[in-house]
Amino acid sequence: MLLAQISDMHIGVPGSDVERRFDSATHLERAVQHLCRLEPRPDVVLCTGDLVNDGSPEEYARLAALLKPLPMPCYVIAGNHDDREHLRAAFAHQGYLPEQGFLHYVVELGPLRLIGLDTNVPGAPGGRLCADRLAWLDARLSEAPERPTLVFMHHPPFRTGIHRVDAMGLEGSEALAAVIGRHPQVERILCGHLHRPIVKRFAGTVASTCPSTMHQVALDLELPGRITLVPEPPACQLHLWSEATGLVSHLSYIGDFRSAA
Repeated sequence: MLLAQISDMHIGVPGSDVERRFDSATHLERAVQHLCRLEPRPDVVLCTGDLVNDGSPEEYARLAALLKPLPMPCYVIAGNHDDREHLRAAFAHQGYLPEQGFLHYVVELGPLRLIGLDTNVPGAPGGRLCADRLAWLDARLSEAPERPTLVFMHHPPFRTGIHRVDAMGLEGSEALAAVIGRHPQVERILCGHLHRPIVKRFAGTVASTCPSTMHQVALDLELPGRITLVPEPPACQLHLWSEATGLVSHLSYIGDFRSAA
């Protein structure tokens, strides 16, 4: 089974600042084409937040149109640039988002279980996992202790050393570690937010972040400062699951990179 992960698409309306500066819609269109051309083709696509840039209904309509060519199921979660209610309304017809409250949900996917977790804090760049959200996660994980499970959310639960993004981190990471530590079936925690591929061991499992489908955050491990976006190649991640090997993850660059041979 193959799962694709895309993240931080930041779709804006035509003529918006994000579109003029970064051409985010064109980048997502190319990412969708890339996923459709893959062999083997992914079974599902996970979109780990910052789906749009300002959270408007018009942006979500444009996002839905850009994702529509995907022939496989696509599951979305909210990031700090997203609006929970506008996102809920735009994707309500797909049937997996709850009708009220946090945008948490469970997907039963053959041998795997997927749990989408809402870390959104309206109006804030950082995320939060409060007691209610963590209790919901603990209950869902307790339902199927033998099923290999992937948790996916926007904000990563660890510090990276990139001070500019660590200042917009996840409140409640230690409490999350206590929950995850009680459930060894969690194979991976898949995140976005950082516009870079980063991996860390966390609470007995592995937490990782996915690059953006547009520009990336500069790798700067020095003093705090402004976040800088750099034109490093857009990319997605491919997570290959088998009973024999568990979950193996690959970075897949989006673009025309021809062989030198």
